[in-house]
Amino acid sequence: MSVLERVAGPRRFLGECAAELGKVAWPDADQLRSATIVVVAFTVVISLIIWIMDRVSDWFVQLIMGMFGA
Repeated sequence: MSVLERVAGPRRFLGECAAELGKVAWPDADQLRSATIVVVAFTVVISLIIWIMDRVSDWFVQLIMGMFGA
């Protein structure tokens, strides 16, 4: 396999990638802003749920440990 044949494969791949990226329907600023707000809000809600579960499980473990004098 010659050097030119090795270069042709990746070059063709990058060309096809560029062509596909040209077909993408990119979101406008309003859509991007809305999606970002949804993602941030969802992340905050899930983080709060995980934090509450952590606090409850910590309280439960401390309760059980206290029963046994640990």
